[in-house]
Amino acid sequence: MSELHLSRNTIHFAEPLPLQSGAILSAYDLVIETYGKLNADKSNAVLVCHALNASHHVAGPSPDDPKDIGWWDNMIGPGKPVDTNHFFVIGVNNLGSCFGSTGPMSNHPETGKPYGADFPVVTVEDWVNTQARLADKLGIRKFAAVMGGSLGGMQAMAWAIQFPKRLEHCVVIASTPKLSAQNIAFNEVARNAILSDPDFHGGNYYEHGVVPKRGLRLARMVGHITYLSDDDMAEKFGRDLQRPNGESNDYRFSFDVEFEVESYLRHQGDKFSTYFDANTYLLITRALDYFDPSRRYGGSLNRTLAEVQAKFLVVSFSTDWRFPPNRSREIVQSLLSNKSEVTYAEIDAPHGHDAFLLDDGRYHNLVRAYFAQMLGAQS
Repeated sequence: MSELHLSRNTIHFAEPLPLQSGAILSAYDLVIETYGKLNADKSNAVLVCHALNASHHVAGPSPDDPKDIGWWDNMIGPGKPVDTNHFFVIGVNNLGSCFGSTGPMSNHPETGKPYGADFPVVTVEDWVNTQARLADKLGIRKFAAVMGGSLGGMQAMAWAIQFPKRLEHCVVIASTPKLSAQNIAFNEVARNAILSDPDFHGGNYYEHGVVPKRGLRLARMVGHITYLSDDDMAEKFGRDLQRPNGESNDYRFSFDVEFEVESYLRHQGDKFSTYFDANTYLLITRALDYFDPSRRYGGSLNRTLAEVQAKFLVVSFSTDWRFPPNRSREIVQSLLSNKSEVTYAEIDAPHGHDAFLLDDGRYHNLVRAYFAQMLGAQS
């Protein structure tokens, strides 16, 4: 197993970017990390699209902090399912994010102050357009694969629809062709937690030197509940009370932390509020809500996917109630109706939506076999 070759760069784009909202960004930056080496004919590139709170830092220790390990490190690297001894993997931080790419925290070119609430709403399709421009800058005409989980899977699917000739394989994991009303409702509750925080200041909290931490904590707690399954939470926490050693296990009859699961959620919320931007959270959850490529085809997913040329791998997880298997099967059925080549697996895993990020031998072996097959087809 060789060493992971990691490189981080900020790519500047001077050409104006029209957005679906009608707004135009005059210029913007995208932060990327690459892993492995691009081959001579540039045919081994794999684009990894990130989910809500992730970034360009996909694998290995961060150049800034050795303790910061990439969010999909168990999937990508030398000898791993997406083997960087053979593939050149690109992680890109999406427009509107808070990890270096142009977003609400960036300075507006006309005012010199952070965009804040003035940063335009972006969509999955906008992100894919910026990623295509990135590929052009790197001289990559066609990706060996575009892949992602959750919101990243939506981007992969959008790639197959918007640029059908520019990817050979589309890997969609724990995703959906569009959010259910229930999912939109969860996002709205989370957004309202932020919007109602007194420190939000209409999105211009940077000028006040504050962070709407209370809102971010609540938003993360709501979201995190939906990422786990009931069985997983029961196994991790049950109804255990949080008690120091030697203290009685009786109820305290208070509204402070009593149960282990409460402590866990508060910890997750506190941690999230220290590194994520509230405006970015609003933007990305709205992009999730808006994603519905079938809308322009009268709601027909069959017609939406009629022109795709990529081969698909679609993976779902049995206990994922946020993006349940039946939503993945909708994608598969529409691909089959169009006689597209598709491999589908439903993994029986107890971890809910988060399963796509966790170690699971069956899941990882499936992805490993799929990418090995890609290598075989290329040789």
